[in-house]
Amino acid sequence: MMSRRFVALGLPFVLGGCVSTRPMPMVSNMPRRPGLDPAYYAMYGELPDERFPVPAVNIDEIDPTYLRRPVAFDGAERSGTIVVDPDQKFLYLVQEGGRAMRYGVGVGREGFGWSGNATIKRKAEWPTWTPPSSMILRQPELEEYANGMPGGPENPLGARALYLYQGDRDTLYRIHGTTEPQTIGTRVSSGCIRLINQDVIDLHRRVPTGTRVVVRGSSGAFDEFS
Repeated sequence: MMSRRFVALGLPFVLGGCVSTRPMPMVSNMPRRPGLDPAYYAMYGELPDERFPVPAVNIDEIDPTYLRRPVAFDGAERSGTIVVDPDQKFLYLVQEGGRAMRYGVGVGREGFGWSGNATIKRKAEWPTWTPPSSMILRQPELEEYANGMPGGPENPLGARALYLYQGDRDTLYRIHGTTEPQTIGTRVSSGCIRLINQDVIDLHRRVPTGTRVVVRGSSGAFDEFS
C-alpha cells in the first residue's frame, strides 16, 4: 500500500505511461479451445465497424478466467460502481441484485500501482497517448510523441480510455484498452488498468461520466486520497 507522499509526488511521473514494452500482435485466426463456450469467439471477434477496425483476439492465449462474464458480487458498493481488484486482476461493474459484470485486466508492475477512490470525468474513443517527460528521458525514441500520439491501432491506450479524477485533479490514472491482449491477468504496465479492446469498448458503452471507481489496495484495503 502506498503512502500519501508517493501518490502526491509519484503520480505525474509513473502513471502517465500506461504502456509496456513487449509487442504482442492481435491475430484474426483464432484456434478453438476444447470446452470453451463458443459464445466467447463471437464476443472477442473482429469489430470491423470501428473507426480503426479491431482484430479478433486469440483467446487461446488468455486464461479463460479473465474473459468477460456476469458473476455474483457481495461487495458493499452500489450498482453502477466500478471496482478494480489488482490482486485478482479483475474489474467489476457492479449491477443490481448482488451481481456484477467482471472483466479481466492487466495491472501495473509492483511499484507502479495505485489505489483509492476516483470519478470518471472524461471518456474517449481512440484516445491520444502522451508519454510523460520521465518516460521520454528513459526512452528517447518516444520524443516524437511528446505532443501526443494520435489514437489508432498502435496506440498503447487502445480503443477507449476512461480518465479518473479526484475532484478537479486528474490522477493520471486510466482504465483503457490494450494492443497486447495476452498481458491480461498479469502485471506489466506502468500503472494503469488495461482491458482487452473488445472489453473496454463494452465497458465504455455501459458507464457514463460521473461513475465512481474504487481501486483496491494490494492488501484488499483502500488508500483514501481526497
